[in-house]
Amino acid sequence: MAGTDEESLDDLPPSAKLVFKVLEYNGPLTQKGIVEESMLSARTVRYALERLENIGIVDEDVYFADARQNLYQLDAPQKAEADGGREACCAE
Repeated sequence: MAGTDEESLDDLPPSAKLVFKVLEYNGPLTQKGIVEESMLSARTVRYALERLENIGIVDEDVYFADARQNLYQLDAPQKAEADGGREACCAE
């Protein structure tokens, strides 16, 4: 696949965009939390997270409350782009 390096959020399926928005609104969540908030199937959420991780939008960390799970959160630069740079303009 030649164009995968240049893939962006706009190129992803609607399920991945929904997972992005769930993380944007709710902050870091486990996969189970994303499933509950989005009402998508676990398999669909796994696929969406994989796609978001591949383009560097989502970071995966250890969930210390239950080490069997992972905690997913938006990458910091992606948060700034998603809110339209409001934090930078309003900090003055």
